[in-house]
Amino acid sequence: MIIIPVKEGESIDRALKKYKRKFEKTGVVKELRERQKFTKPSIKLREQKLKAIYVQQLRQNSEI
Repeated sequence: MIIIPVKEGESIDRALKKYKRKFEKTGVVKELRERQKFTKPSIKLREQKLKAIYVQQLRQNSEI
């Protein structure tokens, strides 16, 4: 359960913003979307490799 302490005089909008940020960090929505469909382990591995290659290229370009 997510608990957001609201200080005296703090607006509801600010508390909602804190709640949304904490909820996003938990990753519940992301996990639900992943569970809606089955992806083969080989495809997951391929995506991880492609992401690693992409990140490595970004780092190399930023060093130059």
